[in-house]
Amino acid sequence: MLADRIFTQPAAADDGVALAAALAPYLEAEGRLPITEMRHAYLGPEHDDREIEKVLRTYKLRYTRLDDPAETTADLLSAGKIVGWFQGRMEFGPRALGSRSILADPRDPEMSAKVNNAVKFREWWRPFAPSMLAEVASDYLENASPSPFMILTFPVKPEKRSLIPAVTHVDGSARPQAVDRAVSPLYWRLIDQFGKRTGVPVVMNTSFNLRGEPIVCSPTDAVRTFFSSGMDALVMGRYLVEK
Repeated sequence: MLADRIFTQPAAADDGVALAAALAPYLEAEGRLPITEMRHAYLGPEHDDREIEKVLRTYKLRYTRLDDPAETTADLLSAGKIVGWFQGRMEFGPRALGSRSILADPRDPEMSAKVNNAVKFREWWRPFAPSMLAEVASDYLENASPSPFMILTFPVKPEKRSLIPAVTHVDGSARPQAVDRAVSPLYWRLIDQFGKRTGVPVVMNTSFNLRGEPIVCSPTDAVRTFFSSGMDALVMGRYLVEK
């Protein structure tokens, strides 16, 4: 018998024990969990614009305050820039989900090699994942089903593979994040704005870290990683730093 739906807790390893420990008292006291469905993994710390600007001033960096971080970042990505994206509460689990991410244009067939060589400092063949609007997942993926946590793999439709070569693996598959507007409105809008500029509402997404290091957590982490890599721009909160 085939299952109609499948759900895998996104931190299904030792780190998931922390989530279970937080939920266990509900089961013991009430016999049920306080939630019926895990819709997001944004459970980590958050840093507001005041904290971010303080760090930028401390390091005497030139920066621009943005009216619309989503639109500016969409412009940068569509121009071929590699962008560090630091927004809201940090993700919990193994994947960057649009809070502590490095973003790039998935249409460029050389982009995966560029990011591997200049940012991640890892083997050229290592694949990257697409973040796409949940509304278009079935347009790009075969047998698409809800995939908010970037842990399920689907075949990319043959006619779409040439549109997003940087996030399509050599076997024609991808490990997508389908972004829900209600869950992650700023990141959804960034992808939507990129789609309006390019016709492809998909961005290349990888975790905001260098090889062998954990994903960045604080603005200080983000600044250090940005200047230790080949990223072109850093968007933290409403602030833009460019090299």
